[in-house]
Amino acid sequence: MQIRSRLAPYFQVAPLTLVFFVFFLLPIVLVVVVSFFDYQSYQILIPAFTLQNYSDVFSSNVTYRTYAITIRFCLMVWILTLVLGFTIAYFLAFHVRTLTWQIVLFLVCTIPFWTSNVIRMIAWIPLLGRNGLANAALQQLGLVEEPVEWLLYSEFSVILGYVHLYTLFMMVPIFNSMIRIDRS
Repeated sequence: MQIRSRLAPYFQVAPLTLVFFVFFLLPIVLVVVVSFFDYQSYQILIPAFTLQNYSDVFSSNVTYRTYAITIRFCLMVWILTLVLGFTIAYFLAFHVRTLTWQIVLFLVCTIPFWTSNVIRMIAWIPLLGRNGLANAALQQLGLVEEPVEWLLYSEFSVILGYVHLYTLFMMVPIFNSMIRIDRS
């Protein structure tokens, strides 16, 4: 009976360990192994150990340009979400006096997150599209002659989408920290 009680935790963790190895570690090992194989056009699996694949990736200008663009996007989104998240959190923590209104306004901020990311991103099309609300407003105000093309399917729209997606995640921890600050 004592042996059985000592082995019980191992038997309990065995299925999870098996799933972890089969669906996480094994695919990673296979990707690393295949990354050393040689390839010809679309035929990938030619078993031969070569470092040429890594040499191609790390000596390519495309790789460096991709990293530079990624870092630029990350910094722009981070700065914008920090400014927006801090502003909203500051307003909720210090200008809204009652807890009830803080909860209500905080829930209003979370309403867009009750839908999927895909639906939220598709919802930008009627606003930013060629015949969208933003272009119609710009034309009505006389600021542009014809619809602006860079509002949708551009770097601007990618940054806008990410800011929309991540502002709440920036706001929540800032708000939680600010709400604990003594007001006296």
